[in-house]
Amino acid sequence: MNVLERNNVKVVGERGPVLLYAHGFGCSQEMWSHVTSAFASTHRQVLFDYVGSGRSDRTAFDPRRYADLKGFAQDVIEICDALGLKDGVTFVGHSVSCSIGMLASIERANLFDRLVLLGPSPCFLNDPPAYLGGFEREDLEGLLTLMDQNHMGWAQYLGPVVAGTSGEGAVANTLTDSFCSTDPAVARVFARATFFADNRADLPMVSCPTLLLQHREDNLAPLGVGEYLHAHLRGSTLRVLDVAGHCAHLSNPALVIDAMREYLA
Repeated sequence: MNVLERNNVKVVGERGPVLLYAHGFGCSQEMWSHVTSAFASTHRQVLFDYVGSGRSDRTAFDPRRYADLKGFAQDVIEICDALGLKDGVTFVGHSVSCSIGMLASIERANLFDRLVLLGPSPCFLNDPPAYLGGFEREDLEGLLTLMDQNHMGWAQYLGPVVAGTSGEGAVANTLTDSFCSTDPAVARVFARATFFADNRADLPMVSCPTLLLQHREDNLAPLGVGEYLHAHLRGSTLRVLDVAGHCAHLSNPALVIDAMREYLA
């Protein structure tokens, strides 16, 4: 199978360091459109959709492979291999893609130069007293039950929650539309892989320098999660964005661009 077609890979620009963008659950590469324009003249930018998301080849979706985030990390590595990328890649991930990018960097450390992680969470579940991911297991089970029973209602509920107050209106609508358009069978597998993953034990194995972009008020990844990651990732830089929501690349892209520019410089 052609990996570039499978993952709907798009390459913008022919020269410069490589930025590889990875979208979050229920989203697509289109979510990065407010950020990529800022780096069009300086970087070669790679965008893609995970199998089952966006305009990927949905016939390639394997529920066994993608029941674990390592299956998505393998997608990332296969895309890089298909493009002939061997080193120097800066991975830019949002939400669950932050964990996926870390897993890919552990698997192929020489491929990645740096990681830029927006709204990361190695585990969404609370594990008191040492770790508060933001959710109790029954809360997430309830969310998945709602997804099974009423996919559209689930999407209409989750969109505004993810957008937060910084993303009221247009961003919430964009997210809701994206969640609604996701194949329910795919969404169920990806959601379970996302919300019940626990990648805390993987953090010591990440060797890439990492920029953590934490939202100040985030319903999905509380401030303490960013602080936890900063404490457990060697060579990490934590930057708190003055954003209430989980999607600064949509609601406040200038803040993301400025932080990336400063870090990449």
